[in-house]
Amino acid sequence: MIAENLELVRTEIAQAAERAHRSASEITLIAVSKTHSPETILEAVDAGQLILGENRVQEARAKMPLLPSRVRWHLIGHLQSNKIRQALPAFERIHSIDTVELARDVDRVAGELGLFPKIFLEVNVAGESSKFGFNPEKLRAHLEELLTLERVAIDGLMTIPPYDPDPEASRKYFVALRELRDRLSSEFRVPLPELSMGMSGDFGVAIEEGATFVRVGTAIFGERKGKAWKPSGAE
Repeated sequence: MIAENLELVRTEIAQAAERAHRSASEITLIAVSKTHSPETILEAVDAGQLILGENRVQEARAKMPLLPSRVRWHLIGHLQSNKIRQALPAFERIHSIDTVELARDVDRVAGELGLFPKIFLEVNVAGESSKFGFNPEKLRAHLEELLTLERVAIDGLMTIPPYDPDPEASRKYFVALRELRDRLSSEFRVPLPELSMGMSGDFGVAIEEGATFVRVGTAIFGERKGKAWKPSGAE
């Protein structure tokens, strides 16, 4: 079933790319594996899905030894400062840098560990009080400082629009993120090539509006469980 779901998602990605006159090769699929067991995730890996996204550092680190080493991990959930040291060696990219203070801390710890992490700046384009992320204007005000950080490589921007069962409702937020990226890239003369946006319900619209990374969980693995996965015997 998971292999079939993956094939359907890949087909939808290709169709959305074609509608936008883009190549499907420009879009990276992140299979969001949070709360799912390693056994379930392995079905996706065996079907060729090697990029996985997790929300929690501890859950991901518990799964990593149980899955093939060729898997590449992305952190897509909120990163707490006290988890930075564990996260940086484990994840290929972090999609959720949402404050200047967190970026500074990541830069400092990366220096101590000898790493050069790739990050996305999370933007709360809808201004939702319940969500993390930079206010667009605050991001502009702080971008110059963020660009001076020596260890982090800012790949681009990420957003999570308000939930709506109609995928078209997300379009304006994807447009807003793309336009913000374009303005910042022009003003600060810096490439911000990646846009991490779009989930199971709206990734097609996100691709039409320029997404280069889409984060898809339910459409691949089915409805997620309510709690984080833990290895048997763990409290």
